[in-house]
Amino acid sequence: MTKRTLTTVAVAVGVAAVVAATAVVAVTSGNSNAQASAHNDMVTGTIWVGNEDDASLTAIDATTNTVATTLTGVASPHNVQAAPGGRSIWAVSGTSAMAVEIDLQTNEVHGTVSTGVMPAHVIVTPDETRTYTTNNADDTVSAFDIATMTTIATIPVGAGPHGLRPSPDGTTIYVANIAGTTLSVIDTATNTQVDEIEVGESPAQVAFSPDGQFVYASLNGDDAVAKVDTATRQLVATIPTGVGPIQTFASADGKYVLVANQGTEEQPSTTVSIVDTATFAVVRTVETGAGAHGIVIDPTSRHAYVTNMFDDTVSVLDLTTLTVVATIPVGSTPNGITFTPRKTAATPPVDLGLADHDTGMHGMQH
Repeated sequence: MTKRTLTTVAVAVGVAAVVAATAVVAVTSGNSNAQASAHNDMVTGTIWVGNEDDASLTAIDATTNTVATTLTGVASPHNVQAAPGGRSIWAVSGTSAMAVEIDLQTNEVHGTVSTGVMPAHVIVTPDETRTYTTNNADDTVSAFDIATMTTIATIPVGAGPHGLRPSPDGTTIYVANIAGTTLSVIDTATNTQVDEIEVGESPAQVAFSPDGQFVYASLNGDDAVAKVDTATRQLVATIPTGVGPIQTFASADGKYVLVANQGTEEQPSTTVSIVDTATFAVVRTVETGAGAHGIVIDPTSRHAYVTNMFDDTVSVLDLTTLTVVATIPVGSTPNGITFTPRKTAATPPVDLGLADHDTGMHGMQH
């Protein structure tokens, strides 16, 4: 475990500032020929992408949909997550079995902490006091104290924990157990699993509704998405999506849940299913790119950003028109993705200076 001094920065929390002027964004077609497209209501912020086979993190300027910088040195970064206040991002390294915190004022490593075997996802609690990682090969979740960068709990959960997210009030964490059929519910006051909910085959990730009343879980093995009532902790509905759904994300306005359909490398899916939460029905299926995987939606609920693992790109989806308005080349095998309201300055690539902690483990396959 290492730690460096972190400079506290005042960052706007909540809705990102909207740029009123029309911006020009690059739209790249499948044959990589770029064309210009006028687009309104761009937002201020940065989309961070973990490039799993590139040992790098890409920062995309949300106001221009262009790459601002690239950070190198995180081995197999399967997932990235911005802290709610926007001062830092976290990444997990599957091959190094560690979580890394990066200061977004300096783009330097603030600290690292050891996880269990093959960490998959990392989240930060709403109060920014703790982080949690799923340890896919250990069937556990690790809890860390951010101030001291120490492990405070190792929590047994279901089979093959993958995606996880905290409830809006921070009292619970729901974990998708991709090697099984359940969601684990963790009480953050006790750091124990308090329930395990049957939902379907190979749940990969969860998304809370903004009010916390429902959780939506992608069912990778059923080509479906499940809806769970958090008050009763019961499955209330399941609907079909595309092939191989993987990550999910709910818009802050409560209107949509998006599901990325990855498929497999041999037979990749290329779509995102857009689910209307009022009717719990798929209202549009949008073509993005091969191996659609990670999803994040900006706080204004205007744009979604989708990693296309087998195309090495990120698609920008306008949630007003439900169309792709930009496609941005990034690193190799882009996977996890997150949004922060902090704008990242354009700079040459930055080496994070992390020592090689490779454990010999292979990275995540989902």
